[in-house]
Parts: sequence; structure tokens; C-alpha cells
Amino acid sequence: MQIKVTTLGVSKYICGADDLARKSGLHITMGDDFEEYVRITSRLHGKSPTTPNFRPDCSDLQAGNAYWIIGRDRDGRVAHVQAMRLDDLSNTSLAEYLESLRACFAHPDLKAGPGSSCSCYAPTARSITGLVAYRGDMWLREDFRGRGLTTFISRVAFGLAWAKWSPDFVCGLVAGWYIEKGIADQCGYLHREPHGSVLRLPAHGIEDDDWLVWLTRDELVKMISRTSEIAARGETTLTELKVHGKFPASG
Repeated sequence: MQIKVTTLGVSKYICGADDLARKSGLHITMGDDFEEYVRITSRLHGKSPTTPNFRPDCSDLQAGNAYWIIGRDRDGRVAHVQAMRLDDLSNTSLAEYLESLRACFAHPDLKAGPGSSCSCYAPTARSITGLVAYRGDMWLREDFRGRGLTTFISRVAFGLAWAKWSPDFVCGLVAGWYIEKGIADQCGYLHREPHGSVLRLPAHGIEDDDWLVWLTRDELVKMISRTSEIAARGETTLTELKVHGKFPASG
């Protein structure tokens, strides 16, 4: 039987995750002005520079195809950032898109710089096509780590992506330590392959070898539906998290 998600179900999914984040002291807002986003992220101590994927001077980030999420503590200081964008890969594959450098630059020939290259060795990337939502630039301030917040902020991002775009895939490119520490699992990604993006951008100071992580459309729908059903029964997602040994901080 095909699983369906209603607008109300997605709303419950997002609101439930946002409520649990607030209980942990993280107040979430979203927007689509990436000039503002880069101004904010460039001032965050301990965060790596925002990559070209989410820089308006490099990528075409229109209001309909990209958004950012920012979380602030009770004093209004930024404690979390992340961003998502939608790419229509109906006539290509994720692997080809990455290797062309168009995932990073609207005009690679003009913006990438000399010596730039990207190789994708993740086999599944050759079959990821259609509407692909890419999530990246995720950062959580050190004093907010270890609270189970990764789960909540991922749910907010995934729920918004579904509500706005209903993508065929949601994917990310993450460093090896994300895999080793189980952060990709906490985010909800069900699949991962190494060497998804071996990226060299000398002019931008980037030299990465990232894992490809992803969810299919059906898996995202199932995730949203399951959490919405729990909320409809009058239970909180804390019960579900308890099963997996994840607890948010109180307060």
C-alpha cells in the first residue's frame, strides 16, 4: 500500500520537531536571503566558511529553490545553521552534476578557478536523478552538541523540503567523521557511500573527500508519516527517541 502524507501530517512533523528543539533551548527561524545568510555564517566562530553551493556569488539561489535555517539560543545568539537547495536533475545524474561543478557554481568556467575538479565514485550517484534536494552547511555550536538536537533539526529541514518541493531524493555530502560518530544516522539518512565527492577547489581553499548520504522519496514519506502517526496518538517523539537512546536536554 502506498503511503501518503497530508499537509496536516507534514505540519505536525515539522511543529513536533520544532517544539522539541525549543525545549532544548534552540529557537528556529528560516529564510531565503542568502546574502544575509553568508553575512551571518561568516561571523560564526568555529564554523568552516560556507561552501559555494550556498553562496549567492557562486550559485543561483532563488527564493523558490533554496532556503536556510538558523537556530538561536535564549539570548538570541546563533547556535545552529544549515541550508537546503533543490536541483532539477531530470536530464542528468547526481554524479554528472557534481563532476561538472554545477553543483557548486552556476557558471563553473567563470567562478571555479584554475585546478578545480570533482570526481564522484559513489555508484548510486549515477542513478540519482529527478528533483534532488541537497542539504549542507550544517553547523551546531559546541555547547548544543550531545543533546540529540541533530535529530530535531534534521526533521525540520526534511519536513520543509517535502512541503516545498516533494523531492525524489534528499542527499548530503559529509566528512568521514560524520559517519564514524553516527551523525548521519541521527540525521535520518538511511544510505551512504564513500567518495561521493572528491572535490578540489584551490581558489576557494577546498579539498574534500566526502561521503554521499541520502534518502529516497518513499523513505522520506515513511519517516514523516510514522512520526505524524505518533503525534496523532497523543504521544511525543520523545518516546520514539527513547527507544534509540536519544534524549534532549531539559529546560
